Amino acid sequence: MDCQKIARSGQAPEGVVRRFFAGEVEVAVSRSDGEVHATSNHCSHLDCLLSSGKVTDAGLLCSCHGSVFDYTSGEPLCPPATRPITVFPVREEEGHIWVGVDDELAEAAMRRRAVGAHRLGDAAG
Repeated sequence: MDCQKIARSGQAPEGVVRRFFAGEVEVAVSRSDGEVHATSNHCSHLDCLLSSGKVTDAGLLCSCHGSVFDYTSGEPLCPPATRPITVFPVREEEGHIWVGVDDELAEAAMRRRAVGAHRLGDAAG
């Protein structure tokens, strides 16, 4: 698995969520109880940015609708989300944060919620 240096350790302070990139992949990096976590940056409920969320004792809180995701498994711990988010292998070494990204994880992280067939402004049939 390709590990990429995506941030300096100081860029992910305790209790804060920040967005970084591993190539084309958006990664939400958070730190809880001194441990660094890396997940996809989009909520599995409505694609809200998890980097706008909050670190909680239970997990990563999406600021849009209140879903909380487990830092380790990505599983939703409370609704409205019902699908997990992608979790990346992460390590902190020599003052930097490294994230493991392979093709399968990158594809899962970039997979977005399906957009409905009808949008405002579309011609109705």
